[in-house]
Amino acid sequence: MQPLRGTKDILPHQIIYWQHIYTKASAILSLHNYSEIRTPIIESTNLFQRTIGEETDIINKEMYTFIDQSKRNITLRPEATASIARAFVSNKLYQNKLQKLWYLGPMFRYERPQSGRQRQFHQLGIECIGSLNPMADAEVIHLANELLCQLKLKDYILEINSIGSLEERQMYKIDLVEYLLQYQKDLDEDSQNRLYSNPLRILDSKNIKTQEILQDAPNLNKYLNKTSAEHFYLVCTHLDSLNIPYTINYKLVRGLDYYNQTTFEMKINSQDRQNTICGGGRYDNLIEQLGGPKTPAVGWAIGLERLLKIIEQKLILSQQPINVYIATQGLEAQKKIWEIIQNLEKENIKFELDLSNTSFQKQIKRASKLGAKFCIILGDQEINDNCITTRKLDEHKQYTISYSTFLEEIYKLKY
Repeated sequence: MQPLRGTKDILPHQIIYWQHIYTKASAILSLHNYSEIRTPIIESTNLFQRTIGEETDIINKEMYTFIDQSKRNITLRPEATASIARAFVSNKLYQNKLQKLWYLGPMFRYERPQSGRQRQFHQLGIECIGSLNPMADAEVIHLANELLCQLKLKDYILEINSIGSLEERQMYKIDLVEYLLQYQKDLDEDSQNRLYSNPLRILDSKNIKTQEILQDAPNLNKYLNKTSAEHFYLVCTHLDSLNIPYTINYKLVRGLDYYNQTTFEMKINSQDRQNTICGGGRYDNLIEQLGGPKTPAVGWAIGLERLLKIIEQKLILSQQPINVYIATQGLEAQKKIWEIIQNLEKENIKFELDLSNTSFQKQIKRASKLGAKFCIILGDQEINDNCITTRKLDEHKQYTISYSTFLEEIYKLKY
């Protein structure tokens, strides 16, 4: 049996990188008073249809949806922001003025698997809910930037844009479609299909010919009113104050319908089409769409598989070595060893208990192979003499002391 296409087992030597990211994220985000939240993997299909957008690829092609035994339409979550917004409403978190939340967990999309992109993939993300202040946009970008820097990832660029309000985008769409109709036959197939259903997504096309056509297309920034333009200006001003370099990309729209105002992506310098490692933006209408009070919000998500693919080349991590290996022989020794184990636990000393029933020679050989500092040896001789034999493996020194003295000095096995 093999894992399903688009899924992967995360093995022990890989999990240390996942734990490293979790630990770094938790420390940085806790410092800024963000709290972790965990939402269900399954949600009502209607949640994503109402929020992500009927004409998006996620809704039309990529969702894992099924009818459960109660005849409910259920979907494995393709992203987390809609779930966080739903949790915000259903748990009445809006009773507090501001919620700063972060999450890490699996998402599911039926996409063609590639390096760094799986059908079960994982996202780390944050949501700052309850503030219209451009400082909130700058704070979430700053946090993404800080996390990537602490993970030793420096070779990336930040692209930002403002897509304005829904009304401003509607005006822009009319002129964009009018412009593109002149070149309809020259557009790539996906862009032709999106011309009337979701024309803004054409701006994100990777097709070279389509991008050439878009060079002279109207720019969305020309359609922003004073409020939208000022908000974006202030976001950029705050980023300047933070010394975070950025590029304004007027064609950056993101792929989800709930975004408005600020959108941004962090991209590695790569020819690979899948070069975005962090993406996000503002979604001031999403919570109201779900029946909650009108509540502004801004956030981002990082694809962990793509991030791990990069940082594994820059970070050398290894599992913490064990301090103590425990070798026993005989039933009486095996019964007595539990008291020693309980004392090792109290002292927080990492150990491994040999469960092989092989000779002491083989057990000690395995202890050396695992890189243990000490090997505790307990056999018939030690039981008869009420003592413990300890071998310091790196110095090949062995000594025997009374059982009671050993328990008193067990803390020395930490060093």
